[in-house]
Amino acid sequence: MADSVQRQVARVLDELVDSGAERGIQVAAYHHGEQVVDAVAGVADPATGRPVTSATPFYNFSIGKGATATVAHLLVERGAFGYQTPVAELWPEFAAHDKHKVTVWHVLTHTAGVPGVPLGTTVEDLCDWDTMCASVADAELWWEPGTKTGYHAYTFGFLVGEIVRRATGLPISQVLADQVSGPLGVSEELYFGVPAAQQYRLARLESEPGMLEMFANMPPDLPMFRAGPPALFPTAELGNRADVLGAVIPAGAKTSARAIARMYAALLGEVDGVRLLPARRLAEISAPAWSGTDEVFGNQASWALGYASGVPAAERVRDTVFGMAGGGGSWAGADTARGLAIAVTKNRLTMDFDAVNRIVGIMFDAVDA
Repeated sequence: MADSVQRQVARVLDELVDSGAERGIQVAAYHHGEQVVDAVAGVADPATGRPVTSATPFYNFSIGKGATATVAHLLVERGAFGYQTPVAELWPEFAAHDKHKVTVWHVLTHTAGVPGVPLGTTVEDLCDWDTMCASVADAELWWEPGTKTGYHAYTFGFLVGEIVRRATGLPISQVLADQVSGPLGVSEELYFGVPAAQQYRLARLESEPGMLEMFANMPPDLPMFRAGPPALFPTAELGNRADVLGAVIPAGAKTSARAIARMYAALLGEVDGVRLLPARRLAEISAPAWSGTDEVFGNQASWALGYASGVPAAERVRDTVFGMAGGGGSWAGADTARGLAIAVTKNRLTMDFDAVNRIVGIMFDAVDA
């Protein structure tokens, strides 16, 4: 299977780049702990012609929430806190404005009721950990915790990250390195914040034509505009800034496809002697835990514990698939039934998930056959 599916995926990536639909793209997949796809195409930096390699990190925004959630589950497994632990028990300042009922479970299912950051938040604020955590701690609830869901686009990362810091005394970036990327041998490919000396390795992002105009033409009273200012939307301009690349913003991550796919593979089972969680914990965290209309974006949402259920915009959605999409059309996740972990990372930010769905379709078909 591996040789056949590698050729199929490589052919699709070449087609996407040759047609102009994508600029640079990576795909990695693991089946029962063995890597079966490692394919790349295109350029990481159009200005210099630097090619994409398997080791090139991409800032694909929210696919990093999967790594953030994984850190939380590792700490739950080790007894640092539980899913029903009130956030304020670890972070007393968070209890302001009657948020004492919010639990770790609420945070992981995006039902905590604090999806927004102040509309005056700047990019510089976003890059300052203490500023953002103070803002989240002082936030008022949009709804009673656990009664509704709404995508916590940025606050998810600061909530989980500060919970981790209060429980361990370590920044979440250090825990990621110590317990996830380091043991898996991908510490130079999976980051929350990329050291300045390593940023030259990152792919340069570009926005699909019309993407900025789409944001500009949206009605100004949409709830998504209450959740954060347009300056923080996932655009190439934001994602190429050195301060953003260097900052620990665990609502996203900077990663290669093979690094984040390897993480999901190590959730499913053993990868080169490393398994991140036991099977009983995997079953708990990957199953759908909450579904409903998203109060921020208006779509139907289904959440496992820190991961979205299913593949974005795909017809072949099933309850055994969990992962995270990224603004601009990337995705990383796993299917517990097929023993399959997949990641698609790319530097052209598009308004669809066509590339993801083509790749996932190939992989599902190969395993099913």
